[in-house]
Amino acid sequence: MPAIPHHDRPERSRGALPSGAEASRFARKGVSTSLDANGGGIETLNTLSPEEIACRLSGPRNEVAAFVRAAAEAGSAEAQARFGQMLLDGDGVPADAAQAFGWFERAARVGHLEAANMIGRCYDLGWGVAIDKPKAAAWFRQAAARGLTWAKYNYATLLALGQGVAEDKRTALVLFEEAAAEGNAKAHNFVGSFHEDGWVVERDMGEAARRYRLAAEGGDFRGQFNHGRMLAMAGETEQALHWMSLAWENGNARFRAQMIDYLTGRGGPFRSLVQNLKAKAA
Repeated sequence: MPAIPHHDRPERSRGALPSGAEASRFARKGVSTSLDANGGGIETLNTLSPEEIACRLSGPRNEVAAFVRAAAEAGSAEAQARFGQMLLDGDGVPADAAQAFGWFERAARVGHLEAANMIGRCYDLGWGVAIDKPKAAAWFRQAAARGLTWAKYNYATLLALGQGVAEDKRTALVLFEEAAAEGNAKAHNFVGSFHEDGWVVERDMGEAARRYRLAAEGGDFRGQFNHGRMLAMAGETEQALHWMSLAWENGNARFRAQMIDYLTGRGGPFRSLVQNLKAKAA
């Protein structure tokens, strides 16, 4: 089994809403409350063209945040979810995870799918609320059942680890496969781990290597590391070093420390890689 775990709980990318919102999703909710200090309500928002909304969303981040908040207060569920993400990330506003959670809740109450997933993330990792794995699992399960790819990945992760729910690797694999088929690179990496470790499937290093390659090419840093590891095992050292270097560049601090621990003492070409990585860390 690889020395580095196949997952990393604190990643924000697992379903976080992008800060550049799609203009067409900000309106048409039929709610009549104030849009901004200049007057108007959701009706005013609905009169803006997609081009006008896109313009409002492309300015300085503090101005974008003010516009998104106004749209959120006017009743746009999309804006509520986006403003929650901006608060979580400190994007254009001071970071405030508790307020972010509140906005995700408002959006989820009227059926916003990504907001439901983000409530799960908050309960999973303690962003603005106490960690509550069963509640996280419930929100992920709800959003996954409605077809959200990231929710499938997140719920499958809890099922695979037995966190907040009874461990069920077989169901987890089904969900990871679905998420991978929908283009989720991290899901490919986790499916690779099932085949490498022989979890509910026959151990198949060829399929593991294929899945790690797909994850790596999709930009997942764990997939990049695991792909490099497979290449190293096959004697393709130069390519292995290339992918491990990419994993380092794209990974977080915790993962980088794990990489150094894993590679230290393996000798050969990895010795120079470790030296280079330590120099970057200094």
